[in-house]
Amino acid sequence: MPACRRKDKRGNPVLMRYRSRLFGWKDPYATKETEGLFLDAVRENCRFQYRHCGPYRDILDYFHFSPEDLTEYKDLENLPFLPTWVFKNYPLFSMPKKRMLIQATSSGTKGKFSRVGFEFSGLWNGLRMVLKVGRYRNLFSLRPAHYIVLGFKPHKGNETAVTKTAYGATLFTPALSRTFALKMKDGKYEPDLEGVIKAVEKHGRGCFPVRFMGFPSYLYFMLQKMEERKISVKLPKGSKILLGGGWKQFYMEQVDKQTLYQLAERVLGVGETDIIEFFGAVEHPILYCDCPRHHFHVPVYSRVVIRDVDTLKPAGMEQVGLVNLITPMTLATPILSIMTDDLGVLHEGESCGCGNTSPYLEIIGRIGFQDIRTCAAGAADHLAQGNHI
Repeated sequence: MPACRRKDKRGNPVLMRYRSRLFGWKDPYATKETEGLFLDAVRENCRFQYRHCGPYRDILDYFHFSPEDLTEYKDLENLPFLPTWVFKNYPLFSMPKKRMLIQATSSGTKGKFSRVGFEFSGLWNGLRMVLKVGRYRNLFSLRPAHYIVLGFKPHKGNETAVTKTAYGATLFTPALSRTFALKMKDGKYEPDLEGVIKAVEKHGRGCFPVRFMGFPSYLYFMLQKMEERKISVKLPKGSKILLGGGWKQFYMEQVDKQTLYQLAERVLGVGETDIIEFFGAVEHPILYCDCPRHHFHVPVYSRVVIRDVDTLKPAGMEQVGLVNLITPMTLATPILSIMTDDLGVLHEGESCGCGNTSPYLEIIGRIGFQDIRTCAAGAADHLAQGNHI
């Protein structure tokens, strides 16, 4: 395949042919077959970040790591990772804002949020990824549907990735209507579960499918209210529930998946096979879509390293540890390797039983970074003392 040639501001050619081939791979879960290609794509992206993002270059230099050290697939474990809180405290970009088509932010904690930029090629890669993963899970349909968005109604002041993602999901089919659970009022978002319930009752009497998209917490609150009022509907065939974004500040009210699924079937008539969950983060904008057995198999566009909480060394399969996510998706922000505050386990794909042999990630909880010491903390201190931030 010919190289995709561009020139940077210094006139040097930028080659991104490996990333293009990776995101164009036909099977979105052929992780074994794409190991070499994934390594090549990460290396070429790492070279770009090293040349164009001074703070990121300082981090690699701090750990005596060069993009050329990525010679074998196992070397991906040695790529210095950045905790998500680094992005919440330092603006890290590898190109000027005018070259970014959009910037997306995390929902923010204690007033701080990550900001990630996307250039055209990064967004194009994301679109190809969504089309492949979506087809794999039969998310697309030509039949129109009514959408209940269990999240934020888009607003010019809202750049959060979760809002953009939820709205984007309403494009999986032609949208007849969109009803939002969180609406802007007097400068802040307020829940409107009553409006959502009325819409569900109305569309439940129609002939077109209803699709829910958004936070599982608001789905649970809606279903609880409906059951308490003895309201139940039988939604039209083809209705689906798409969930993502986690429980956020409602973690104390969180219920297990089976409890939520059973409640949805009792109140809405939507069975477990039509409930699909997503996992992702603004700092790792890869679409993790669960399989029919509700496991998050790793797609070809990313790799997962589970790290020991105490030593941060790779923990291996079936071991609990911190979740380190790697992807070469975008150039605008150095999010090649990020460390989440999620605790997880990586399982052998064959153990799932759905037929997908790619390893799958199980998220089992969260840990605060104030409770552990990371090797990237030294890099953050180094950046804070520098003159470029």
